[in-house]
Amino acid sequence: MKASDLFVKCLENEGVQRIFGLPGEENADLMMSLKSSPIKFVLCRHEQAAAFMADVYGRLTGRAGVCLGTLGPGATNLVTGVADGNMDRAPMVVITGQADTKRMHKESHQAVDVVDMFRPITKWAMQIIHPDNIPEVVRKAFKLAEMEKPGACLIELPEDIAGMSTSNEPIPFQKLRRPTPDEKAITLAEQLIRSAKRPVILAGNGAVRKRASEQLLRFAHRTGIPVVNTFMGKGAIPWTDEHCLFTVGLQARDLVLIEIDRADLVITVGFDIVEYHPRLWNTGGPRKILHIDFIAAEVDGDYVVSAEVTGDIANSLWQLNERLGEGEPLFDIKDRHSVREAMLAEFSEHQYDQSVGTIKPQKVLWDLRCFMGPDDIVLSDVGAHKMWIARHYQCVKPNTCLIPNGFCSMGFALPGAIAAKLVHPDRKVLALCGDGGALMNIQDLETAARLGLNIVLMVWEDHAYGLIQWKQQTTFGDHSELGFNNPDWIKLAEAFGCKGMYVRESGALLGALEEAFAAETPVILALPIDYRENLKLTERLGQIACPI
Repeated sequence: MKASDLFVKCLENEGVQRIFGLPGEENADLMMSLKSSPIKFVLCRHEQAAAFMADVYGRLTGRAGVCLGTLGPGATNLVTGVADGNMDRAPMVVITGQADTKRMHKESHQAVDVVDMFRPITKWAMQIIHPDNIPEVVRKAFKLAEMEKPGACLIELPEDIAGMSTSNEPIPFQKLRRPTPDEKAITLAEQLIRSAKRPVILAGNGAVRKRASEQLLRFAHRTGIPVVNTFMGKGAIPWTDEHCLFTVGLQARDLVLIEIDRADLVITVGFDIVEYHPRLWNTGGPRKILHIDFIAAEVDGDYVVSAEVTGDIANSLWQLNERLGEGEPLFDIKDRHSVREAMLAEFSEHQYDQSVGTIKPQKVLWDLRCFMGPDDIVLSDVGAHKMWIARHYQCVKPNTCLIPNGFCSMGFALPGAIAAKLVHPDRKVLALCGDGGALMNIQDLETAARLGLNIVLMVWEDHAYGLIQWKQQTTFGDHSELGFNNPDWIKLAEAFGCKGMYVRESGALLGALEEAFAAETPVILALPIDYRENLKLTERLGQIACPI
């Protein structure tokens, strides 16, 4: 068969259902082969958006999302989205075209070394140099992308190789089985837990993968140990559970850090150092760290572990639960309720706010949490709003609030929402952006409209790069020029064949959400945000003291 036909057969063999991308001349054979395949090609309006879609598709399914671009500028446009997915541990496979191999040794139109360019931002990157290699390369790319910790892999298919003949067949797919932890490590972990006086659990993004959250909740209930989560660990245990102490990661002192300051043992579960550096929470006092993760702990002077349990997280926690057996919890969770109660009071503080003209972030997120169901999905872009979402929007279930917090790229939320809606068409999906990030991939609102997806793009408008302004103001007492103008959001939405709404009154927000999700098209729901609350929060956090 033709090599491109074999390539598509290999993708089918991996269970690929959708490819997000933008083809070029060098992908022509592959695109023609896809025409006779059940795999759906989702034509996007920018390669970066396609990469973000593959990122979210991978996070929500646990199987590698796939994106495609051509050579040269198509490949370079993929870079930011691929780097974001790789650093946020999303399984994804990136397919790029390349020039004919007969001209790759010399300066040539649109040709750059794509494989070398992607090596620093992927787990593995490889060019197919012979059609018979396709089954091995494709199988390896998907296997590595989905192995813990998951990430991105690149396959480059030159245009002349794609058109050659081959008689090879796909390599059969085999489900990965993750290793179980060492028995001695489990024994040492149990000893650390039983000898602790005031332990706390720090759940990272690994705690919301591979059914780990189920065993984590059981572990928290069995031990009576409270759980705090990172931005990407939201939903590791339900926010309604008394063992949940909500979110850390603001890079500023917060109420939740009080419990970590008090702790003599921090049990990190699926914690990823790229997301929230230990120097921000592992400060002062004698404190032991028990590391439970799929892989060994990173070597870092601020993260010196007393024991590490490496292997499947769900299995590790299950073994610990079995060791601890039945009976009364080891610790009384009611002794840890003061922080939880203080945070709950902050969440609800502005629930009845009736401001007109600008709307407080806390009010928006209170109403949004009340409106969205436990399975519905909110995707945060990057900006000042991300800090508020991380702190105030809590989750009942894993993967219902997606926040990019490794590479932290703006432009993530809108294309990510498209993928989320394709994975879960029965759920409400909302992308929450600042007015800076909203326009970074706005062109793919057309993709959402063409696919008939009722997603809502909520835009917090402040006419500035608000997060940078917030940080500069906090650090220097002043800020550089960061302001800009915005389009008319209603007209912009209508230009894409979508619905546009602008809400200026706090009391009208719930009704606007109801109207937006009742629409049959994508919706831009914009509102003027009161970012005076940023500096008020900074001032309040700066006054927090820990009564150890």
